[in-house]
Amino acid sequence: MNLDQKEWWDGFLTTENAVILDVRTEEEVANGIIPEAINIDIYKGQGFIYQVEELDKDKSYFVYCLAGGRSAQACGIMKQLGFEKVYNLVGGISQWEGPIEN
Repeated sequence: MNLDQKEWWDGFLTTENAVILDVRTEEEVANGIIPEAINIDIYKGQGFIYQVEELDKDKSYFVYCLAGGRSAQACGIMKQLGFEKVYNLVGGISQWEGPIEN
């Protein structure tokens, strides 16, 4: 499900057992990350799938990348793997106006 910035952030803040998932590369993450996010690089292919499969499928995942394309793809993969609560940040971190950690 695609959410705008406000819906995505409010959803994260008000959902119990919510996780922020950053699917960008290490180089991109070095430029800043949304607080509390875990990073699993979608470009790692099968490695991405292995790492995602270790996550708790009962939790809600708020997923982002740089512009929203890779995170939408990641949400699709996660749904195929049995995750039911995955939410894509439309526009990604490039349009993010919320908090960022370096």
